[in-house]
Amino acid sequence: MCNKRGGNSLQPEKRSFFSTRFIQFLGGKNLLFGLITLLLLGCIILIYDKISFIFYPIIVFIKTVVLPVILAMILYYLLRPVLHLMMKWKIPKIWAILMIYIVGLSLISLFVTLVFPFLKGQFLNLIQEFPNYFMQVVHSVQDMIEKSSLSETLTKYNFNINEVLNNISNQLNVTVKDAAKELGTSLATGITGFISTLTGIIVAIVTVPFILFYLLKDGEKLPKYILKLLPPRMREDAAHVLHEADHQISSYIQGQILVAFCIGVMVTIGFLIIGLDYAVVLGVLAMLTSVVPYLGPIIAITPAAIIAVVNTPIMLLKLAVVWTIVQLVEGKFISPQIMGKSLHVHPITIIFVLLTAGSLFGVPGVVLGIPGYAVLKVFVTHLFYLFKKRYNKYTDHPDLEYEINDWKKTNNN
Repeated sequence: MCNKRGGNSLQPEKRSFFSTRFIQFLGGKNLLFGLITLLLLGCIILIYDKISFIFYPIIVFIKTVVLPVILAMILYYLLRPVLHLMMKWKIPKIWAILMIYIVGLSLISLFVTLVFPFLKGQFLNLIQEFPNYFMQVVHSVQDMIEKSSLSETLTKYNFNINEVLNNISNQLNVTVKDAAKELGTSLATGITGFISTLTGIIVAIVTVPFILFYLLKDGEKLPKYILKLLPPRMREDAAHVLHEADHQISSYIQGQILVAFCIGVMVTIGFLIIGLDYAVVLGVLAMLTSVVPYLGPIIAITPAAIIAVVNTPIMLLKLAVVWTIVQLVEGKFISPQIMGKSLHVHPITIIFVLLTAGSLFGVPGVVLGIPGYAVLKVFVTHLFYLFKKRYNKYTDHPDLEYEINDWKKTNNN
């Protein structure tokens, strides 16, 4: 009897499917719950696709709220260092925020009364004269080809360059006229939509100061409130992710705005020195487009190059010198000092992100694609960090283990 009992007690216990090493590595019973969650999520998506009209008010609410929230967050990250500096000077928080608002409203009033009318006049003149500049460039290219040896080669192969350039100019004129007609038709037939869009923009502009006020006042309490909603076991990891995401967004917005401002000032000064027409407007255009990395400078230099070519070839050479100096100063001195190493993103990755985000979301996607990618990268990086810890826990061979570094070191390398 004892031997039998002893024999039964020595028999290995039967292991369940969820207790195997591979399933434990994947998550054990959590794997089953994860699969069930994915199945339920798929069912929810399927149901939503069938009854999406029920959620239309929610979609309208999100579309209405997202613009003022994004604008307020950009201003919050720009003004937060100023607020912290004023608080170091022993100024109460509420009074510091009110002082920031007073200074901001004063600067906006000065811009609207002094700078905006000049920029508006210059911009309208540039819009009216730009087609003439473009046609002069086309005719210059046409004359240059006709006087060169390339004309004989094109004639030999029955390629009429004059006809091609005339077709391009005619197509450009037709496109401009059709766009004007479509704009007039859309304005005539879509007054309701136009008024709705205009109302949404006005509401966004009006609500931004209120959202910004509460962000400056209580914005630093928001991460703590979010952490309290999470289970205690997740709070440490969530705190790391929130802190790093906040650092990435703050560094990108503050750095990119400062870099764009410096580029706009340098381009304006350079164009004024060489005597290029519409120097201030082109400088402002360079400042606005510099917010988009790599693609922005190409957009900014195009109209300036066309205007320079129409003036004289020497002006084009001067423009090239100014633009080269600006890009060298920005790339070698300004960006490394302001941006630092806040975003560890390869230039090819940035271009792919800009193209993909622009195709999916248009202009907002181009502007917000890089910070969105930075936040997503922080989240994915931390998930991979947790994966490495779990892998090391269930691996047998020490040579196959991942090197686990500190969280800050992992994100800074």
